[in-house]
Amino acid sequence: MARSNGGLVGATASVCIQAAQITSKTSTGNVTTQPLTTTVRVLVVGGGGGTAACGSGGGGAGGFRDISCISVCGNTAYTMTVGAAGAGSSRPAGGGSGGNSVAAFPSNPITSAGGGGGNFGNGSAGGSGGGSGGCGFESPGNNTGGAGNTPPVSPSQGSAGGGSQRNQGGQGGGGGANQAGGFANSGNGSAGGAGKPSSITGSSVTYGGGGAGGSGGPANEGGSGGSGGGGNGGSNAGGTCATNGADNTGGGGGGSSHNPTTRGANANGGSGIVVVSEAAIQKAPGVWNLRTHYRQKRLGVWTS
Repeated sequence: MARSNGGLVGATASVCIQAAQITSKTSTGNVTTQPLTTTVRVLVVGGGGGTAACGSGGGGAGGFRDISCISVCGNTAYTMTVGAAGAGSSRPAGGGSGGNSVAAFPSNPITSAGGGGGNFGNGSAGGSGGGSGGCGFESPGNNTGGAGNTPPVSPSQGSAGGGSQRNQGGQGGGGGANQAGGFANSGNGSAGGAGKPSSITGSSVTYGGGGAGGSGGPANEGGSGGSGGGGNGGSNAGGTCATNGADNTGGGGGGSSHNPTTRGANANGGSGIVVVSEAAIQKAPGVWNLRTHYRQKRLGVWTS
């Protein structure tokens, strides 16, 4: 008589699976791996840079690094450091740089640098560079944005900040994870550089947008923050202040307008984030029935 289980080989048993697990750290702390985990994928985003008051380029985004196949031990705690947001400041000091985020795996520690601050003069270097301001207004030449991917890693963790033409008065955009900040060649602030998407959580989320530059003259507009949490620049014409970078995206703060009133207020960057992904573990047991074997092969989840 035919067997209802499709033909028995040993005792009936199911395929053993350790479920996938995603752990997002929005503040510093430990991540403990599951017992069967041997490799992980990790997203590490540094804190975004802040900006200076009364005329500033946008803050640079925190560095963005999405790395797979990092060797780990099961049931082991690893320290994750989440970079703080860069603070806004008063002139002549530039905006504060964001804090570094670190995934401290001994086999391959991953560090993403904090974003550079946006300044009244030249922007600061960082994971992504801060934008430059209109310091030296009415004098010839340009101010330069801060360098991105500092310190250098491959693939690049971020982009350069935008420069500014001094005799125009607008402020440059902060660099983003995927795009440099815009160059300001008018009295308007330039856009922050675009961030970069990651699907590590199971859906696509963009991180690391650069902050936009603030406006120059009374009839000028501030720029728009880069996708991925970048803050908007202060706008004289629109009567709006610079906005902070979004927390847990590493977005740069928006640059202030060249105005001594509240529209000239500085902005903070956004804090960073660390996300650790453990894939599901599938293992064929020592005995199984043929129906289970056939079904798992069809689903593409049978392992030997």
